[in-house]
Amino acid sequence: MSSNPVAETVASLMPRAKEELTELVAFQSVADFDQFPRSESEGAAHWVADALAAEGFQDVALLDTPDGTQSVYGFLPGPEGAKTVLLYAHYDVQPPLDEASWTTPPFELTERDGRWYGRGAADCKGGLIMHLLALRALKANGGVPVHVKVIAEGSEEMGTGGLERYAEEHPELLAADTIVIGDAGNFRVGLPTVTSTLRGMTMVRVQVDTLAGNLHSGQFGGAAPDALAALIRVLDSLRAEDGSTTVEGLSGDAGWEGLQYEEEQFRRDAKVLDGVELIGSGTVADRIWARPAVTVIGIDCPPVVGATPSVQASARALINLRVPPGVDAGAATKLLQAHLEAHTPWGARVSTEQIGEGQPFRADTTSPAYQAMAAAMAVAYPGQEMQYAGQGGSIPLCNTLAALYPRAEILLIGLSEPEAQIHAVNESVSPEELERLSVAEALFLRTYAAS
Repeated sequence: MSSNPVAETVASLMPRAKEELTELVAFQSVADFDQFPRSESEGAAHWVADALAAEGFQDVALLDTPDGTQSVYGFLPGPEGAKTVLLYAHYDVQPPLDEASWTTPPFELTERDGRWYGRGAADCKGGLIMHLLALRALKANGGVPVHVKVIAEGSEEMGTGGLERYAEEHPELLAADTIVIGDAGNFRVGLPTVTSTLRGMTMVRVQVDTLAGNLHSGQFGGAAPDALAALIRVLDSLRAEDGSTTVEGLSGDAGWEGLQYEEEQFRRDAKVLDGVELIGSGTVADRIWARPAVTVIGIDCPPVVGATPSVQASARALINLRVPPGVDAGAATKLLQAHLEAHTPWGARVSTEQIGEGQPFRADTTSPAYQAMAAAMAVAYPGQEMQYAGQGGSIPLCNTLAALYPRAEILLIGLSEPEAQIHAVNESVSPEELERLSVAEALFLRTYAAS
């Protein structure tokens, strides 16, 4: 990184950043209070609030959102007449999944092979540290030239919409000229990237019932309708032979124009096993950024250990559908539910329930904020030009903010590049990326203030 005062300041702050991220990762802040203590999320929220207060933020508050979680808000005033920038991240995290599969404990930040490992290190507790580093660097080099609002969400990973509803009920709270969402990531380490589109998502629970109770498979199997077998057929109907998503009425042939994702690189990033084919058709970018994708993320049925020879009376699954830009998530949900009901065999009883939704997002990349970010990233990443990419994941708050503040410019950056393995075991963050993106954000705020 070329030498400049902001970059030098951020570099000097990296040991402190590691200490703070260690503290923040230690909170098991999964916003599923049936599995994880509410006190862990509350502890993380208080940590964020204290950090903002220590940086001179005013009006720091823990916002009780309608889904029973807390978001953290703070306001840092800038010069009179300055623009206002909202910085977003979330402190809640995905469950660690199989803790035994982690090389090191998921809630202990551990350095290994030049990366920092821990749940939330990249998604998105590292994003909070990024914002703090950028602001500290500006304060040490002439001051923060804009008004800054920070909002740290407490339930983004659950998709329960608490902050979206709170923002709709308090529309002035998050109003800003530009919004920087620190929950995306570079296309690869060292390649500065803004995310210009997000797929939306819907979560649907489907249940199939066939019998009043389980039956002995020897006595009744062969004629008694098996609910688990019926569910398997329903789920199989969601994919074509090549693995493409096939929800009736939902188009799956859109294309992606822009930065492409080479198949071999994708195989390495996704750690696809040798000899296993990728699914779907079209380019990888088409498949992961521009088209719908269905994933069965859970099934309720008897586990193998302890299973008995029984015909199952009931089975259910949780389905995640990623919705491409240009498609309304609510309409996609109805199509998915109709498809599930239409493909349930043998007259089995089927019920569906939506339990989460987020709309897709498309940014205006011609805005002044994008020009300012391109200039900032060129300094933070010498010799590299800012790229535009899509992201298969969803950030439901984006569309809420776009609807509330239609004149606001929205940029998505962050630490979730492919090596980070967010949502998987052994999630990690590159400290070099944290440093460079913190420099980029600081320089962006300075450049944008002068535009």
